Order: sequence, then structure tokens, then C-alpha cells
Amino acid sequence: MEKKECLLSVKNLNIGFEDKKTQQKVVTDFNLTIGFGECVGLVGESGSGKSLSALAIAGLLKKRKNVIADGEIVFAGHDDFLSLEESELCKLRGTDIGMIFQEPMTSLDPVRTIGWQVEESLRIHTDLSKEERRARAMEALRDVGLADTERIYAAYPHELSGGQRQRVMIAAAMIHKPKLLIADEPTTALDVTIQAQILELLQRINEKEHTAILFISHDLHLVHRLCGQVVVMKDGKIVEAGSADDVFYAPKEAYTKKLVSAIPGFEREKEKVEKTPEKTVLSVLGLNVFFDKRKRGLFGKKETMQVLRDVSFSISEGEIVGLVGESGSGKSTIARTLLGINKNYDGTITHAEKHPQMVFQDPFGSLNPSKTIGWILEEPLRNFTRDDRKTRQKKAGEILKRVGLGEEYLSRYPGELSGGQRQRVCIALALILNPKFFIADEAVSALDVTIQAQILALLKELHEELKTAILFISHDLRVVYQLCDRVLILKEGEIIEQGPVEEIYKNPKEEYTKQLLKSARY
Repeated sequence: MEKKECLLSVKNLNIGFEDKKTQQKVVTDFNLTIGFGECVGLVGESGSGKSLSALAIAGLLKKRKNVIADGEIVFAGHDDFLSLEESELCKLRGTDIGMIFQEPMTSLDPVRTIGWQVEESLRIHTDLSKEERRARAMEALRDVGLADTERIYAAYPHELSGGQRQRVMIAAAMIHKPKLLIADEPTTALDVTIQAQILELLQRINEKEHTAILFISHDLHLVHRLCGQVVVMKDGKIVEAGSADDVFYAPKEAYTKKLVSAIPGFEREKEKVEKTPEKTVLSVLGLNVFFDKRKRGLFGKKETMQVLRDVSFSISEGEIVGLVGESGSGKSTIARTLLGINKNYDGTITHAEKHPQMVFQDPFGSLNPSKTIGWILEEPLRNFTRDDRKTRQKKAGEILKRVGLGEEYLSRYPGELSGGQRQRVCIALALILNPKFFIADEAVSALDVTIQAQILALLKELHEELKTAILFISHDLRVVYQLCDRVLILKEGEIIEQGPVEEIYKNPKEEYTKQLLKSARY
């Protein structure tokens, strides 16, 4: 492969946090070289130091308190970033270095229009007139594939979809045509079709503008699709680096092998045996769900919107059914209606559970941070059983063991657990009342690939042991293929296709299903 001229050189970067008199090192001897127009992937589990390293490269570490760093970061012939003044760093970030983040909704100002935000760096770093800035912003929005740019320019972030907001972030980052684009988990929260579109957009930017890209992600499949070089981090250190093909097809380090083996694919260890339907634990027939939406202003006229149309499906005892579809298709609305949260519906819902349980995407947001794990697990028992304290404690300890955690976790708080451990607690919480059925809504999408594999293995194990039926909601068609017996395809509030996973994945009938599968396999 042709060696590209060096754009970025990071040598022996060390980053630590200073707390009173102690110092905790979180990145150790980090070395990285990126050539002009090169795509480099940076992978590793949460806490490995990926994002901190990226912040250092973007010159953003000085904005964080109690952070100390040493080493050398040289970009495009400029002086070492670690010694540059903030004014110089700000100028470089606005012109030569662009950055996009995982969650565009929190990165965009909710009270400013899209046009104002895309033009912001032009106002700071150029003398362009208002008309010239607007023209450049409109061009940038068109360049990232956004149609109806007049409307989007005048819109606010909440009026756009997740994919549109991420495109806006890329437009703002690319408006000066930077030499380096740092993309920190830019596709994690997006549906599979939107992920494919954003990846194609980044590839187009790389080829057309010759922009180098540092792509940070825990989705190794996406990294392999985009990047020529890959760097693997663990516990703040680089454990392996090389070409994408070498790292993914012939990894040398045990940790890299573990990461690669955990990537879900469209293969199974054994084919799923189609089950004979047993007792039905959930039946949904002709479900229509409505939302009341008020027009602009507190006293605006109410209008009723229908968000689910004639939804019908059933789940049998011991069956795992996947529910997939893009954002806004109605997946979470189905879950909330089954839980009894949405009351404005017609049709019939019949299920075996008086108090259906749910496992959510964000385990930290699902657990009370001020209560111990033991207290949290006992709460359903306090509310729905007559168990005494001793019995509740015993059941809490037993369910923790079932999800692979010891009784010592009963006295800990959510903040003292890792993301994977917290999700195990959420699963234990859903199972403590011995339900015949529960809902898992994007239960693994926010987790690292190795933790994701552990949680999927746990769900399979518990499912086989307890014969619990699961409605598994996900935008990741690979995960659904690995776990589920049947799948429901939801589009714009309607189930357009359903059946056994093997049948739907190998012989999809609907064009929308074919497009979803094409995006997932791309």
C-alpha cells in the first residue's frame, strides 16, 4: 500500500486525572500516525481511552478540569497541540479539524436554527457577509445529502430525525473542508439504514475532499467497512495496530481475537429449530394507537395522530420474537402500549402477565442511583408480593446469581458497576417476579461488542432455563438473527412482514425488508 504523507503524528501521549494529591493515568504511551486522506479506525471497549485520546487530538483537553497530559501531538506542521494557546487551538478546530459526536441532539443547540448553527464557524473564522454565509451553509447541507434545504435551514433540531441531525453535524464540521474529521461514535444511536447512509457519506467525503478521518466506534463491523487502518485500545494502551484486513482476519493479540469473535454476524452455530406453538403468552389483535398533538403554542388546537395501524401478532411460551424497524416506525410505542403506559388505543391486548416487565437501552438511566442494588431488586417484591424482608433478600441474591453476579453486589450502588453489570441487574429486575413474558427494548445497542455478546448469551441461557418469552426490540438485524425465533418488520406504524427469522432473512417479500437487510449486510 502506498504510504501517505503524514498529517497527524501523536507520540507517547499520556493522559491522567488529578484528584487532590493522587493521579490516575488513563491513557499510556499512545502513538498514532494518520496520513492525508487516510481513514483510521480506533476501537476498544468503554473506558479504554478512545474518546480521551480523540479529545487530546482535537485540542479539547484544556477545557476539562483536573486533566493532565504529556507527549507530543503535531498536526499539519503546527506546533505541539499540548503547548498551543487556546486561541490557536480554537482556530484550528474551526478550520482544519472537524469533529462529530455520537448524539447530535445533545451537540446541537435546541434554541438555535440549523442554519445559525451550521454557519457558526463561518461567523467566527471568516469575514463573509450574511448572504455568503447562508449560501455556504445551504451548499454544505446539500453536500451531506439533505433534501428540502430551505426547510431544514430554518428548522430547529427537534424538528429533524436522528439521521438528519447527524447529517447537519457533519455539514457543520465540513463547512471549512477540514484536513481531518474526528468522528466519535457517529452512528451508534442510528438505525441500520441510516448507519449505512452516514457511512457512505463519510466515504464520499473522504474520496471527494481527500479528508482524513479518525473513526471511533465500538461497532467493529462498521470500522472494517470504512477504515484502511485500525488501532485497538485496551485499558488506555494500544494493544494492536495494522491494516483492517490484518486486524480483523488475522489478529495477533488475544484481546483483539476476543473482540473480533464477538462481532454478531449472519451465521449461527446451529440452525434454529422451528418450535411447535405452545401456550400463547401475548396476543395483540387489530391494535391502533393514537397520540394527541397540540399545534404550536400552549393554547394551540389539539389534533389526534394515529401512530400504529391494525397491528396484530402473538408470542408463545418460551419464544423470542424480534421487532425491527427504523426510528419513528412505532417499536417503542408498541412496548409502551403493552406495558399499559399508552392508554389511547383500540384493539385487543391479551397477555399472561398482570405486571409486564421491561429491560431498557440505558441501564444507568433505568436504575435509581441513590439506592443499592439489593433495594432496587426488592422493590417489585415489596409492591406485588407479601414476602417478608428475609424472603425478599434471599430472592434478590438468587436472581443476581442467575444473571452471573455474586451476592456482594446487593450492597453496591449502580454507579459502582460497569455498563454490562448494570444491564445484568436490569435483566434480574425484570425476572425477579418470575414472568412468563418480558420486553427488551434496545437492551444491547449501547453496549460494547464483547459485553453485548455476554448479555445475548445470558438471555439465551435464561430463556432456555426459564422458558420465558421475550419481545426483543432492536435496530440491529445481526443481533436479531442470532437471538430470535421469529421477527416482525415494522414500517410507519404497520407490520408489513412477519415470520420465522430464517425465512424472512433468506426470502424477504417486501422491498422495505430487503432494503433493511441490504443495509445490515453492506
